[in-house]
Amino acid sequence: MEQQRLKSRAEILDAHKWHLEDIFSNNNQWEEEFVLVEKLLADGMKFQGHLADDADTLIACFEWMDDLSLRIAEVYAYARMRRDEDNRNANYQALTDRAGALAVKVSSAASFVVPELLAMPEGKLEEFRANSAKMELYNHALDDILRKKEHILSSAEERLLAEAGELAEAPGAIFSMANNADLKFPNIIDESGQSIELTKGNFIQFMESHKQEVRKSAFKTLYSTYDKQRNTWAATLNSSVKSDVFFAKIRNYPSALEASLDDDRVPLTVYTSLIDTVHEFLPHMHRYVQLRKKILKLDELHMYDIYVPIVPETTMKISYEEAKNMVLEGLKPLGNDYISILNEGFSKRWIDVYENEGKTSGAYSWGTYRAHPYVLLNHQDTLDSMFTLAHEMGHSLHTYLSNRQQPHLYAGYKIFVAEVASTLNESLIMEHLLKETKDVKILAYLINHYLEQFRGTIFRQTMFAEFEKKIHGVVEEGGALTADNLSEMYRELNALYYGQEVVLDPEIALEWARIPHFYNAFYVYKYATGFSAAIAFARAILEEGEPAVARYIEFLSSGSSDYPIELLRKAGVDMETPVPVRDALQVFAGLVDKLEDLLN
Repeated sequence: MEQQRLKSRAEILDAHKWHLEDIFSNNNQWEEEFVLVEKLLADGMKFQGHLADDADTLIACFEWMDDLSLRIAEVYAYARMRRDEDNRNANYQALTDRAGALAVKVSSAASFVVPELLAMPEGKLEEFRANSAKMELYNHALDDILRKKEHILSSAEERLLAEAGELAEAPGAIFSMANNADLKFPNIIDESGQSIELTKGNFIQFMESHKQEVRKSAFKTLYSTYDKQRNTWAATLNSSVKSDVFFAKIRNYPSALEASLDDDRVPLTVYTSLIDTVHEFLPHMHRYVQLRKKILKLDELHMYDIYVPIVPETTMKISYEEAKNMVLEGLKPLGNDYISILNEGFSKRWIDVYENEGKTSGAYSWGTYRAHPYVLLNHQDTLDSMFTLAHEMGHSLHTYLSNRQQPHLYAGYKIFVAEVASTLNESLIMEHLLKETKDVKILAYLINHYLEQFRGTIFRQTMFAEFEKKIHGVVEEGGALTADNLSEMYRELNALYYGQEVVLDPEIALEWARIPHFYNAFYVYKYATGFSAAIAFARAILEEGEPAVARYIEFLSSGSSDYPIELLRKAGVDMETPVPVRDALQVFAGLVDKLEDLLN
């Protein structure tokens, strides 16, 4: 029996690898920059204790911080992306560790600034702002600092917390190395009878197989492998949650959730309203699950039957080249400038396309201010991979446009708005495909896929968000997280979200063990809010045309020049109301109706 294997990094064509030389031409240049950043750290000493002297000193300190921030971001991004090419590479493991340690030193070196600003004599900062035109650039950044006054500690305490930052990263780093570098899965038999190595990259592909035995085998093989270290995964996640709770408590927040939300100045009601609104629409989710069971003609619908397309006759094999063309076609409503930048990304090697041995799983967009965005993919020639390309390039163009329009200080955007750009791309492409498709079976397939985006992005991520709220609550109330109680909480949420039509296979209770986002607490809800905002933007762009495009491009070019809620509101979407989430879920309910009509 022929056995397929993952390619090594060396076997991947250069045209399908990202060109990180646009950040540093070689490792020697990286080393030189590393040394320079270390030297620049000492410059902070001349500012410490003198920020209240005059506006020029304060501005010089801000410029030093900004330069340091820009440089350490390049040092860290290069090292980490090199490591992500093959996590087994000891050289890049070491570079990433060194870059991470240096980033903590940068944070520590600048830790005096905020406490010193807050300790300035009454009226001094206002005097500087009134008398120096150069201070205008820093107005929003200063306002953001001043509003957090009650959560900022003394200079010495802030330095201590900054030094502890590396320890706080440990649970996520341990999970990442265990999950990406050390974890190996057995082979399974694929649809054609070949023995093939199961990987995190091809797992979903197997879960979409039309043969239930293949799905079941992939599902059970994956989770039985995770189950061998279930207590280790639990201890690692418990440590991460304890870290979140510790930092929130030290900074005088009522909870880790509220501490996290305050970074974006997002009201707690946005989080709780999302969960409540999704709960309202769970009957439509259960109706979709029932339809799935009926169409697949299954006596029992298992958790490994959730991903398989409902229309078995339709398989869309999409090469990477075809995926690029589909993305370009579907995003034409965004205008020529947007398409031109997309083409630049495709032709200038922004993208690392295929899976290889040791490569980090999943997909992401990252980049540096002076170079350009980059995208990591693990392309599998599926419709889902095409949408992943569109999704990550949405992030990348958001980065590109913000970098182009904003000073470095405000170029980086908050995660709360990040998912808008990515999911809007997916939504526009889907709307284009639904409009152009005449074949009923393919149309049903696409609607199914669109429903899966809603399931995966609004329902699933909100379930994750609810899980995070629960597990942090356990620790905040003095409890501990074990493999058993983590699994029990996770199982109960699956029962709530999927309903009675699904057999809750025992393995699904362990899914929490493989979700990397849980190590970046209270991140995932932003997928759901971002998706909802994206649906609102897509509807406006398709209905209004140019005025809506102009508002949207301005939003993409805004970086963090204002708070995320305000940036969205300026562009026409108010996330402080349940309206965008409710409207998006009405679209979901309508799609379920449409699919029922097509398939019954």
